[in-house]
Amino acid sequence: MRRNSPYTLLIIFFAVSCGTSYQATTLTYEGYRIEKSAAADSSLVKMLQPYAATLNITMNKVIGFSNSNLFAKQPESGLGNFMADAIKLMAEKKFGKKVDAGFVNQGGIRSYISKGNITVGKIFELMPFDNLVVLQELKGSILQQFLDKTAADGGWPVSVGVTMGIKNKKAIQVQIGGKAIDPEATYIIANSDYVANGGSDCEMLRRIPKQDKGYLMRDALIDYVTTFTKQGIPVDYTIENRVVYVVD
Repeated sequence: MRRNSPYTLLIIFFAVSCGTSYQATTLTYEGYRIEKSAAADSSLVKMLQPYAATLNITMNKVIGFSNSNLFAKQPESGLGNFMADAIKLMAEKKFGKKVDAGFVNQGGIRSYISKGNITVGKIFELMPFDNLVVLQELKGSILQQFLDKTAADGGWPVSVGVTMGIKNKKAIQVQIGGKAIDPEATYIIANSDYVANGGSDCEMLRRIPKQDKGYLMRDALIDYVTTFTKQGIPVDYTIENRVVYVVD
């Protein structure tokens, strides 16, 4: 980082105070390497130490346990099933209404869960973005378009109660709650505000009203893991053929 000299600051002060405006004609950049060999600023380290200690305590807090390694895979994975179920079930509790389906953007999964203790920090690694859980009421025809998009991507995590096949990058044989999807029916889905606002090329969702309670997806995951711990059971998820590739 390059610092301005006192003389540069003085020139800027007079330029501003006199009402004179200047416009840059050229820009130059200089790169710096950040390496372990660089000396630490002892005063800065001392200032941050209390905050770092508190942060470490929070992030290292154990909230659950898993007997298996959970990774993100397509078209379906144990990790994806866990996350989608968390979004659906915790949304039902937070919003106080039945949710037909919960979804997680496959590209938004940024880590995995290792066998052993699950910490708050691990959930932050899994879902580092401050995305919110939102509800939307969709016509079955719009939901089909959304599922086609997930199919074109190779399959996104879907919650319990949803099954579908992927063929020619389209969602086929879709069932919601054990029944074939109805183009004219209305379904309540839980999703991230990022996707609901049209992210990941989900333009079909952007104009549909959203219900928002300021509930982070990350907090939904933490709360869901905690429910397992309160029941004395581990977080173990397997593939259940919620999403499958269909081959002739």
